[in-house]
Amino acid sequence: MAIDTKNDDLQGLRIDRSARGEGEPAGWARRTILIGIAIVVLLSLSALAYRLLSADTPEVEVVRASAESSDAAGVVLSATGYIIPHHKINVNSKVTGRVAWIGVEKGDKVKEGQVLVRLEDDEFRAQYNQAKGAAEAAQAYLDELEHGSRPEEVQQAQHNLDEIQATLADDKSTLDRTHQLFGQGVVSRQSLDDATAKYEADQQRANSLLRAFQLVKLGPRAEEIARARGSLVQSEGQEAYAKSQLDATLIRAPVSGTILERTAEKGELVTAQFASGAEGGPQGEVVALADLDDIQADLDIAQDDFAKLSPRQKAIITVDAFPDRKYDGVIAEMSPEANRQKATVEVKVEILKPDSYLRPEMNTTVKFLADETPKTTSSQPKGVFVPATAVRDQAGKRVVFIAFDGKALLRPVEILSQRSGGFLVTGLVGGENVITTAAPSLKDGDKIKIKGQS
Repeated sequence: MAIDTKNDDLQGLRIDRSARGEGEPAGWARRTILIGIAIVVLLSLSALAYRLLSADTPEVEVVRASAESSDAAGVVLSATGYIIPHHKINVNSKVTGRVAWIGVEKGDKVKEGQVLVRLEDDEFRAQYNQAKGAAEAAQAYLDELEHGSRPEEVQQAQHNLDEIQATLADDKSTLDRTHQLFGQGVVSRQSLDDATAKYEADQQRANSLLRAFQLVKLGPRAEEIARARGSLVQSEGQEAYAKSQLDATLIRAPVSGTILERTAEKGELVTAQFASGAEGGPQGEVVALADLDDIQADLDIAQDDFAKLSPRQKAIITVDAFPDRKYDGVIAEMSPEANRQKATVEVKVEILKPDSYLRPEMNTTVKFLADETPKTTSSQPKGVFVPATAVRDQAGKRVVFIAFDGKALLRPVEILSQRSGGFLVTGLVGGENVITTAAPSLKDGDKIKIKGQS
């Protein structure tokens, strides 16, 4: 009886699998798996749809619209350009040599005459010393000729002449005596001939010494002195040339200014004849410098707007880097010819009181003022400047599209005036991203993608 009771208890612990097949998951587990699969499928479809749709989203280019205030009420034209130095100097070497020392860096201020670069000068110094020695020798020779014969030389020539004349007198006595003895038959014909020959030889030598004595007293010929003087001039010219070559190994600043570029390094070869673009080849220049207290705004003015400007017209200059800083300017140069390809005329505006904020190649905006137009102090917006490519005609009205939150939004505008490269309009507040390049079929509310942005 006890054994049967234990068997019943074991039967009660057995799992009943009759209700579902063995190994099948519970209903809640199946639902969870199905929901997960559905979510993954939906996410995949969404990603695919996004890629397909984004591929069809048109890409546009935008420019930020800039508001103009009424403090520029006298503006007749606004143009953009770049800051440039009035005079930029590329400093070259007059001689070919290797850089031994360079003493400036980009941005350094230098004074006129300051040594910037020193080249190796051993060869140039040797050539100068050689030319200097030749010039000194030519000078000494000319001095010798110009001073004439020394008193000692005249005295020596006189002594030689006196000596030969005394010898000639003795020869004459000997000849006369030999001639008498020959007549008496005491001496032979040979003795007479010998005495005659000696007398004639000493007579010729006496004449030669007399001529030499006269030349010593007269000194050198004028032609010889002139030739010596010409040789001295030639030697001095060679010395001056060698000195200039030696001095050229010290490259100095031609004007006071600021170093803009440093194109040579120690050990590099610089040349006055040719430059090489290859690595390690001769350099054509060593530094570039400019006086940054004399800078200008360089502008290309559309030919349609050029008539609004005149020489010495006043202007207000700003730069993109520091838009809150304004500088007074005046037209300094108007090109005598136009650019045919761009249909523009180059105009340069002198910045009257530049400071350290202005740097060459900065973007600048120049507003040209009407003559004798008083300025106002109101800061209320006068209009907004937009590029000409942003303005469209739609149903007889002028409109622009602005990019906002991934969409193109249409905004009607009214043109106040035409500016170089664009228009001054109302209907915008300034700061909007106006679309300048887009498909002609672009409509209000279309989705867009800004070029260069993911």
